[in-house]
Amino acid sequence: MLAFVTERNVLGGDLQACGTDPVTGFFRDGCCSTGPEDLGSHTICAVVTAEFLAHQRSIGNDLSTPMPQYRFPGLVPGDRWCVTAANWARAHHDGVAAPVVLASTNEAVLQIVPLEVLRPHSIDVPGDPGSLEG
Repeated sequence: MLAFVTERNVLGGDLQACGTDPVTGFFRDGCCSTGPEDLGSHTICAVVTAEFLAHQRSIGNDLSTPMPQYRFPGLVPGDRWCVTAANWARAHHDGVAAPVVLASTNEAVLQIVPLEVLRPHSIDVPGDPGSLEG
């Protein structure tokens, strides 16, 4: 019987899904899973904002333009996306960090961005945004 290692989030629990519409993750599995081949550390589950997307474009990381050859639909404000630790940290430094879903952010990011930096940007986003209507 095979045993699967469950990746952990920055809060110490099981890593939760980040987003499936569009499907995110380095492995396009909906989670901010990582491995040796993920050189950019796509480990932060961000809820992208217009300011964050504009900042990313300004540093050469265009997250808005669709690139079908990479199964990338292009993002719009409100999308959840596994972003690289370095680019999120740069946006944080520049004052435009995107909100972060901590339960969906991989603990591997803590080697690059401390929890004390992530926590003030945390946002609790339900898996079903329709549940906010009511």
